[in-house]
Amino acid sequence: MSDSGNAQSRDGGSSRVTCSSVGNKVTVVLGAQWGDEGKGKVVDLLAQDADMVCRCQGGNNAGHTVVVDSVEYDFHLLPSGIINPMVTAFIGNGVVIHLPGLFEEAEKNVRKGKGLEGWENRLIISDRAHIVFDFHQAVDGIQEQERQQQAGKKNVFTLTHLASQYKSMYPSLEIDVDGELEKLKTYVDRIKPMVRDGVFFMYEALHGPSKKILVEGANAALLDIDFGTYPFVTSSNCTVGGVCTGLGMPPQNVGEVYGVVKAYTTRVGIGAFPTEQNNEIGELLQTRGKEVGVTTGRKRRCGWLDLVLIKYAHMINGFTALALTKLDILDVLPEIKVGVAYKVDGEIIPHFPANQEVLQKVEVQYETLPGWKTDTSAARTFEELPENAQKYACYIEDHSGVPVKWIGVGKSRESMIQLF
Repeated sequence: MSDSGNAQSRDGGSSRVTCSSVGNKVTVVLGAQWGDEGKGKVVDLLAQDADMVCRCQGGNNAGHTVVVDSVEYDFHLLPSGIINPMVTAFIGNGVVIHLPGLFEEAEKNVRKGKGLEGWENRLIISDRAHIVFDFHQAVDGIQEQERQQQAGKKNVFTLTHLASQYKSMYPSLEIDVDGELEKLKTYVDRIKPMVRDGVFFMYEALHGPSKKILVEGANAALLDIDFGTYPFVTSSNCTVGGVCTGLGMPPQNVGEVYGVVKAYTTRVGIGAFPTEQNNEIGELLQTRGKEVGVTTGRKRRCGWLDLVLIKYAHMINGFTALALTKLDILDVLPEIKVGVAYKVDGEIIPHFPANQEVLQKVEVQYETLPGWKTDTSAARTFEELPENAQKYACYIEDHSGVPVKWIGVGKSRESMIQLF
């Protein structure tokens, strides 16, 4: 904050006022579905022109894949933009950090090829970020098993169930406190130089010399703890509000907000999935798209693109543009369906339902669009795409109300077509 000049007071005198410029704006990349949309590739593309890349929430349950020079890198805690050796990477207070996982991830990616040189000197970690231990991950596993066992049972999330759950206190859980502490002590000397006051670091980045700052969200809108398909959600705010709370920055510094949308829909694990295709279409999408979780290794459930869901994500995040990924996976289909509305008891509902029981029984209203039956993987401009592929992108623009800025037709950085 700095004093700047005088202002006239109401009685005609003068009084000092304090004012501050807005500072640099951050560009935000967020998932618009249930995750696995290809955020890492979009971040990698934008990071080539960035000075700083930030993670604002989540933990190593997230997974981003980046392909550079045919080498596939997997990121879980590190901001995926760190692959640019000129970028400073920042892990904000909203991220929970498993220290062994952080260093294992970095060392694994360093062995794969160039790009992460000097990563320890380019990584800053907020002193307000929390550490998670091995037993946290064990508890997550137990809770996931319980959710799967209880899935489909009515009133499973009643007070009685929750009370019983907490009373049991996970009797099968074993915790080696001394072993955990000894393991963590081995990382002290390496982690200490990276830790800074995160709020002050972010403030200086926003209000210092002009910088291009990129924020990559983990998980996605429908996994947000408040706005996602609760209870099958993650434990953080992975919508745009999490950027401010997870980095310690005001909303006035949020600039462009890009939503990443897969050209179809996928979901890992249990929970309602209105456009899911438990048939040969779902199998084809899973196989062609290699839909296996980066973190979990589980096959992803697959279905048609759901524009009701995308419009809901836009309501919350205010996307300024979309990145449409994996369009090439649809290349072999003679026709493509898109979910455009939900019906309950024969009536169209005007919103995305919060109640899981309602979401489980919605009837999806589809529009059928012609496919293009042409390989799009070599296209590098919008004009090089088949006409029906162009129309598919335009249809998404028209019905979501958000312009499509990029279209992905392959894994590599070069496979992202920029429209404007």
